[in-house]
Amino acid sequence: MEQRKLGSTGPAVSVIGLGCMGMSDFYGSADRGESIATIHAALDAGICLLDTGDFYGMGHNEILIREALRGLNREQVQISVKFGALRDPAGGWQGYDARPAAVKNFAAYSLQRLGVNHIDIYRPARLDADVPIEDTVGAIADLVKAGQVRHIGLSEVGSDTIRRAHAVHPISDLQIEYSLISRGIETDILPTCRALGIGITAYAVLSRGLISGHWTKDRSKERGGEKDFRHFSPRFQAGNLEANLTLADSLRLIAGQIGATPAQVAIAWVAAQGKDIVPLVGARRRDRLQEALGALKVQFTAERLAALAKAFPPGIAAGKRYPESQLVHMDSER
Repeated sequence: MEQRKLGSTGPAVSVIGLGCMGMSDFYGSADRGESIATIHAALDAGICLLDTGDFYGMGHNEILIREALRGLNREQVQISVKFGALRDPAGGWQGYDARPAAVKNFAAYSLQRLGVNHIDIYRPARLDADVPIEDTVGAIADLVKAGQVRHIGLSEVGSDTIRRAHAVHPISDLQIEYSLISRGIETDILPTCRALGIGITAYAVLSRGLISGHWTKDRSKERGGEKDFRHFSPRFQAGNLEANLTLADSLRLIAGQIGATPAQVAIAWVAAQGKDIVPLVGARRRDRLQEALGALKVQFTAERLAALAKAFPPGIAAGKRYPESQLVHMDSER
């Protein structure tokens, strides 16, 4: 498995990371046994970066990872944790809290649920508009000094926030959505990260399954209920969905010419955008994981990359990547 370093100060990780969110939340039900088997299969394949959040299933995802890692060599796994999202008992959203005291409280609970003595990369899930980013990063820096966190990351923030945070403590990586149909970071955020030596961990590289080659209009009727993100995602709504599935058909055609699946081409494209970018794949099952690993074998010619660039120019997707109610909390969109 190829290794990539997350920024100039971050850890060396596998070229593909495993996003574990869907094993606990946001995409309907998941099988616990299959989820753990998928984590084991990922580790066996050489994937060493596991991404989670303390609010994924309100702690369920961290406990799941703890169970999966029981008896394994902790030092061979890099665990990335997001914190700060507030939820109510019904799973609703209550905003974000990144006050220094809250940072240390969240970390204490994550360490306990994960069953580890340190978190490899710790990051606020979103910018807390009521707390200067310097204060939040300063609190995580205290955890670094105490040995409870090894690296500091960010998530879905813009260039000004990135610079301010990096001035307090070196930032290893920015976690942000990046895919063939979500290329907004290329204009400003990606150049800023590269200028500062900050890596990118890219999530939603398949646009939540939309360009995976497995999604159809009929399947949209079978989403996992109102708690499934795709139930209210603008890109999955009537009108937008049809336009975006046309894009998926274009990807399927190009993938067929390459000799790979659409999902493999989409993942490989993200990885090909720079050695400082690590795509996260959100596989919940071993068969989907095996398909994603096939992306490592995809080789692009200049002509194929040009064809993808022509078919998927920036801004091509129909609909915004989040509902307006969530975009207001996203510093990266300002």
